[in-house]
Amino acid sequence: MSELMKAVGLGLVVILPLANPLTTVALFLGLAGDMNFSERNRQSLQASIYVFIIMTVAFYAGNAVMDTFGISIPGLRIAGGLIVAFIGFRMLFPQQQAGHSVEAEHKLDELSESKTVNIAFVPLAMPSTAGPGTIAMIISAASTVHHNSEFTPWVLAVAPVLTFFMVSLILWISLRSSGAIMRLVGKGGIEAISRLMGFLLVCMGVQFIINGMLEVIKTYPAS
Repeated sequence: MSELMKAVGLGLVVILPLANPLTTVALFLGLAGDMNFSERNRQSLQASIYVFIIMTVAFYAGNAVMDTFGISIPGLRIAGGLIVAFIGFRMLFPQQQAGHSVEAEHKLDELSESKTVNIAFVPLAMPSTAGPGTIAMIISAASTVHHNSEFTPWVLAVAPVLTFFMVSLILWISLRSSGAIMRLVGKGGIEAISRLMGFLLVCMGVQFIINGMLEVIKTYPAS
């Protein structure tokens, strides 16, 4: 059991900076201001379920998609590293607030026209939480997790799904507590945490690129 907890904890450390639930909370507060309590809770639950589905499908079917389009693991890691680093730079040096993204503005227009618009999938689940960087990292991890000798096979089989469930649960709790979180840390606190997450993402993205380049060098040695 301790081995399973260690694996899940490692997965959360890697995924949470990419998923960044606090950014999704800020986006949710900007889009759900006119919703009643029950509607906000429904949207929170749906967004969490969508995130779990997206991450699980990426983990188990992502490699099949890569094989179909002829994408290599080093290529995925380099591309994923660039995406992660780009997201990190945007979080470090934001040009616009979370509620002013293209997806958010589109949803705000829909909200002004209809009060039943669904914001759970777009933009809360994707691209805010399970965005390109998160999906690229999950696919990259899926290609190497089975070669990991640090954990037993049953842990490697259970840990990914449990990790995705924990991320979804954390997101659900964060969205349900969005008002209290904003009051507790304030707008400045969320921006500070977002910048810290951004720095971690830049570091992770650079490391992804380094790992991809090293694999390219090993695969195609100089003649």
